Amino acid sequence: MRYSQGYGSMGGGMRGAGFLDEFKNAFNKPDNGLIQIILINLVVFVGLIIIRVLLTFSGGSDVYAQVMQWLMLPASVSEFLTKPWTIITYFFLHERFFHILFNLLFLYWFGKIIKEYLGGSKVVSLYVLGGLAGGIFYIIIYNTIPFFAERVETSMMLGASAGVFAVVVGAATFMPNYTILLMFIGPVRIKYIAIFYVILAFAQSTGTNAGGELAHLGGAALGFIYMKQLQQGTDWGKWLHSTFDFFKSFFKSQPKVKVSYRKEAKSKKSSGRQKSTVSSSAPDSASQEEIDSILDKISHSGYESLSKEEKQKLFNASKK
Repeated sequence: MRYSQGYGSMGGGMRGAGFLDEFKNAFNKPDNGLIQIILINLVVFVGLIIIRVLLTFSGGSDVYAQVMQWLMLPASVSEFLTKPWTIITYFFLHERFFHILFNLLFLYWFGKIIKEYLGGSKVVSLYVLGGLAGGIFYIIIYNTIPFFAERVETSMMLGASAGVFAVVVGAATFMPNYTILLMFIGPVRIKYIAIFYVILAFAQSTGTNAGGELAHLGGAALGFIYMKQLQQGTDWGKWLHSTFDFFKSFFKSQPKVKVSYRKEAKSKKSSGRQKSTVSSSAPDSASQEEIDSILDKISHSGYESLSKEEKQKLFNASKK
């Protein structure tokens, strides 16, 4: 069986609170898509290690191989049609330590640039759409180019490289002159880093890791096109987040906003006081629909994106 994987390299590291605390808080923080993607990859990686060790000790190594075949993306179209979920699961799978290390460092550094200027939702869009594009490109190439014809039935792919390259090229397209410090090299503009890795992937597309390199190119192309479209006002990832929000709505409890009705006073004086009260509180009051809209805005862009009036409305609703 031939496994195709992708690699990248970038210096750096991550600091923060304890892993358990970070994991608990990561999925509750708004606009935290970058860290969520990294944690999902890490959890899957550690989970596969545990499963592999336990199955090997119990004599079930063949079962582990079968599990991986059900999660990796096959090059064969007929096999893919029996396992369509692999177009998603493959780009959260890693088996080698340095494979996941380089991919996640790559993702972290370039994803931070996009998150800082465009928000975490754009990182998620690039990663997922890049993974899908890389997988589709991988299948198409293996089934249309004679060079890969002999290997199509035995080739399978795993790794986040396509999604990572989409993030890298997307960041370089958006801010080509953004400069980062590379160990032993010094300051380098990210457009040159992206160009170097795209050329490297192309040069290695006929080697033993051809599938992974082809996925790189598919993800890179998606990252470039996505960012160009975004700059023109078209967000290719909008449908993706609408889908996420739809499924999240089943698990998200909405705050209860109580609505009280005041009885009309008989006297004009009381009526005048009531109008004055309503009038003064109207700007800070909010309907259930407004509260839902504010919460959605927080989930997409973070609390700091709210206006002063929106923050006041949310505060008032929480006291009721």
